[in-house]
Amino acid sequence: MSARRVRFGIRLIDDLGGPSELAALGVLAEELGFDVLLFPHSPFRANSWVLNSLVAGRTSRIELSSGGPSRTADPSEVATYIATLDHLSHGRVSVRMGAHNFETLRWIGIPRGEEDVVPRVREGVEILRRMLRGERGHDGSIYRWDENAYLRFAPYRREIPIAISAIGEPLLELSGEIGDGSHPMVTPPESAPLIMAPIRRGLERSSAPGRSFEATAYVWMAVSEDGDEARALLADIVSYYGYHLDPRALATIDLTLEDFRPVYDVRMRHGREAARPLVTPAMLRTGIAGTPEECVRQLRIIVDAGFDNVNIGGPIGRDPARAMRLIADRVIPSFR
Repeated sequence: MSARRVRFGIRLIDDLGGPSELAALGVLAEELGFDVLLFPHSPFRANSWVLNSLVAGRTSRIELSSGGPSRTADPSEVATYIATLDHLSHGRVSVRMGAHNFETLRWIGIPRGEEDVVPRVREGVEILRRMLRGERGHDGSIYRWDENAYLRFAPYRREIPIAISAIGEPLLELSGEIGDGSHPMVTPPESAPLIMAPIRRGLERSSAPGRSFEATAYVWMAVSEDGDEARALLADIVSYYGYHLDPRALATIDLTLEDFRPVYDVRMRHGREAARPLVTPAMLRTGIAGTPEECVRQLRIIVDAGFDNVNIGGPIGRDPARAMRLIADRVIPSFR
């Protein structure tokens, strides 16, 4: 058993099904005892704001981790959405702002999104907190609003947890400095100490280093009674997303982004089945795959590095609902 209680979330992307199927899986996550539900907010994917609004009305306990994009939505839209969703969910919303990759921004004509991501996220977080507190306007280096900029309705809560989605040391440090939590990808699990170090540096230099703070590790997972089946499923996630991972994290298992480029190119040109044989056992180490017991052993690396929350995404399983039950019954109890 774990010495402390680790929270577990589930990350449901539209590879698992259409919007109706994702909403049903979100409801199931609450029934199974998951702590947090997250729909990724990415360009050209099923819209997480719509999914969160739907699931808010069908659940009563689970936390809804909601994306506040710093580039594709103005902070005014983020503030009104978050405040409205918090009403609809009766105070179950948390927010994440930041980035896990910059490639998707290049698709929409933002070639150097990483250059101003730290000041943009810093201001976005400040604006959201000020709007929730009922303050007016903002005079920053990126956003300049006059006194007419304020929420026209009272939020359900004036204080909503805001975590920073983070890739690279500057964002990781920012998450510790100003966030109520940090949400990095921890892929592979062996990179957990490397990822945690800048978060702790940010906490140490923050104005409130002893505040409530939750470090959430995003992992890819595939679980099955048949470990080989799980590893085959993970290959489909690795072939697409591996090329977008943090190079420093990959170096902990002696891989580089260039190792993934041929696999990614085949995936984009010919599809997942063509790319699957090109994913090596070393590449599969970026995620967590196997039987529930094998997954527990891999997750311990992350928990031992100091992460308080594990957010599980990726293929999850051939039957996502069945895999979620396996996680709830045979993985999560090992950390409670």
